[in-house]
Amino acid sequence: MRILIVEDDETLAKEMGSFLEQWGYEALKAERFDQIQEEFLASAPQMVLMDINLPYFDGFYWCTKIRQVSDVPVLYISSRGDNADQIRAMAQGGDDYIEKPFHPEVLKARIRAMLRRTYEYKVREQAFLGGELRFDWEEQALYFGGQEIQLTKSERRVVERLVESRPGVVTREELMMDLWDTDEYVSDGTLTTMISRLRSKLKTVCGVEFIKTKKGLGYFLASPSEIFSEQDRA
Repeated sequence: MRILIVEDDETLAKEMGSFLEQWGYEALKAERFDQIQEEFLASAPQMVLMDINLPYFDGFYWCTKIRQVSDVPVLYISSRGDNADQIRAMAQGGDDYIEKPFHPEVLKARIRAMLRRTYEYKVREQAFLGGELRFDWEEQALYFGGQEIQLTKSERRVVERLVESRPGVVTREELMMDLWDTDEYVSDGTLTTMISRLRSKLKTVCGVEFIKTKKGLGYFLASPSEIFSEQDRA
């Protein structure tokens, strides 16, 4: 599990990062406090530890921005213990609140409980791929903003397989086997043509190169940061 720490006290951020790594998590520390949403999209964490008192904009603001693109759990960590702050934190989309100073074991217990509730018992709904691009698991549909990108049955299966395997590479052989399961015979040449058409379709809608090639092996998805930056340039 990757956890993003949004804390401008560098000493505390390093300390929390050290604790998280000891507990087996991957810890990432925010660096640009005027661009927290961009850092969130680039790092694609499974959880956020959010301070309230931050430079530029407070934690309430950034939690609201994160909620526009993701439903990952957000745990507020703040020295502000007023009931009104805690109520506002929940109203702004936060999932829990812990006051500074805190004991590491208390933080550990809160994190584990939140991750368990979110990822062990929750059915997959959305996969946020970067920028405005997302995959809806229930509908098996790819969206850019509020617009569904129209895909054929085979294209849908390719996208689903790549999303399932991100950030890893899916070999051409694996894709062909998956497509055969859809009752469509796919040759090596047919797959090449399909990927080319799918790339062109996605780039027309999104303005970015969504599907990347690993030479001699197969295909993988661009990282959220690549998609976000390409859309920015476009």
